[in-house]
Amino acid sequence: MKSTISLSIGFLLLFLCGSISSKEIVSKKPIQVPVSINCTPDLYELTTKWASDYNSLNPEMKIRVVNATFNNIALGEGENLSFVSYQSQSAINNETNWKIVVGRDVIVPIMNAGNPFLSEILKRGVSPELFAQIFKNPEKQKWAFIAKGQNAPVHVYMINDESIKTAVSKFIKATQIPVNGITFGNRDEVISMIQKDPYAIGFCKVVNVMGPGNQNLIENVRLLPIDRNGNGTIDHMENIYSDLNQFLRGVWIGKYPKTLYSNIYAISKVQPTKGIELAFLKYVLTDGQQFLNAAGYCNLVNTESQAQLEKINEAIITVPPSKVTYSVSDKVLLITTLLIAIGLIISLVFRRFRNVKTAITIDHISQSKGLDENSVVVPNGLYYDKTHTWAFMEKEGTVTIGIDDFMQHITGPITRIEMKKPGEKIKKGDVLCSIIQSGKQLNLYAPISGTIKKQNEALITNSSSLNSSPYAEGWVYEIEPLNWIKEIQFLDMADKYKRWLGTEFPRLKDFLAATLKYDSIEYKHIVLQDGGNLKDGVLSDFGPKIWEEFQTNFLDN
Repeated sequence: MKSTISLSIGFLLLFLCGSISSKEIVSKKPIQVPVSINCTPDLYELTTKWASDYNSLNPEMKIRVVNATFNNIALGEGENLSFVSYQSQSAINNETNWKIVVGRDVIVPIMNAGNPFLSEILKRGVSPELFAQIFKNPEKQKWAFIAKGQNAPVHVYMINDESIKTAVSKFIKATQIPVNGITFGNRDEVISMIQKDPYAIGFCKVVNVMGPGNQNLIENVRLLPIDRNGNGTIDHMENIYSDLNQFLRGVWIGKYPKTLYSNIYAISKVQPTKGIELAFLKYVLTDGQQFLNAAGYCNLVNTESQAQLEKINEAIITVPPSKVTYSVSDKVLLITTLLIAIGLIISLVFRRFRNVKTAITIDHISQSKGLDENSVVVPNGLYYDKTHTWAFMEKEGTVTIGIDDFMQHITGPITRIEMKKPGEKIKKGDVLCSIIQSGKQLNLYAPISGTIKKQNEALITNSSSLNSSPYAEGWVYEIEPLNWIKEIQFLDMADKYKRWLGTEFPRLKDFLAATLKYDSIEYKHIVLQDGGNLKDGVLSDFGPKIWEEFQTNFLDN
């Protein structure tokens, strides 16, 4: 019986295909209207390169670049995209605009890798105040001020680039870069002189000293460590200079002086939802990253680009169907054939499965990424608490704190956060904040004690940063610590915290097993992926009761 039905369906479909292929099909390509992307003048060459490469990869979509001014970047109404640099502060600082980071301009101090005082310099670093003295006072351009007891001269070099001069002048708190005692030149000249001079230091863009493949520095050049807090030593949280990837990751999570780097943003009045804008943004954050270095900018580290991608909704690109002309009899035959085929298929499926128990499969769950220890990002240089929060000592002595990546993976999209006000005092273990998802709430606890100096006001209107960038844009408070030295003894660094997180996943599975009715198909498909892996955002599909159980039996326990 089954073979007869299958054979009948095959003949009908063959007949249908032949009928369709014999007709005259008239296809008309839709008229493509170019999408305009604005950019500031310094990003015009880069944006044009992005648009050209994207257009060649996607001939059916056209991007047109409009060169705007720094102070009059035309965001337009609705979803029109603009790419802007730090010079467009009005657009960047407007909290009502939607924006994501797509690249970065990083200025670095460098030195000759053969410096005779290298080991001590790597231990001590150079504070911003000491840099200022060296630049402003030629008589202090001696290694005795950097490496104690050494009287050799310091030879200072700088690339004659306005963006570098501006960044360094802000870094040393000067109105402009002094000219006495400093050798200026073009990029190749300055880099070559530093490579040859063991007593040299200088400032350049980090891309100027990247080697082939952008994984290592060029020959005979080292990054000069910055002692941000000025305590005369490179602390663990400041130690980001030995490896290029570690350095770029440190810049992203805020361990590098803000005056020495700036972000490139994609900005719009509202979050884009149109297919072509979303597709172009995804290109910029993936394949388009390769063009940043050639333009003098840094591409994002993988974890950051993934975090930015999570901010973008899935692009839905529709292609108009081809126009097909049929006679009236053709249309009747086509509809009749389709109805018969559908009826036979339904009958076959019903016969095959009528005596089999119903099995529920959720395609999007099996295709989505599972949740395990490898899913969670734990950056180096931060202190972590077992309340799933983190802390980082800033140069000024304040401590930035936030929520770890594990928690946002468990909850899924956080729709709102309730924060304490500046001036309020908290103790370690007190409620730090409440994260909310469509009315369901979890309380998280403070990793340290102190007074709240500042809250991240951006989270009030856009809490998505807690999911997309929990260690950078998703920070929660800046706190004046009360017992920092004592309390950090109870916090973990990244390696130890990762090992501890490995014990949280079995505990999470035990909680779910004890709390949920595993004999219910309703819960099985929500909690687990194919193969028994946890689903990312495992709590997002449950109601307030399960969240209360999670608070009591998992977080509070």
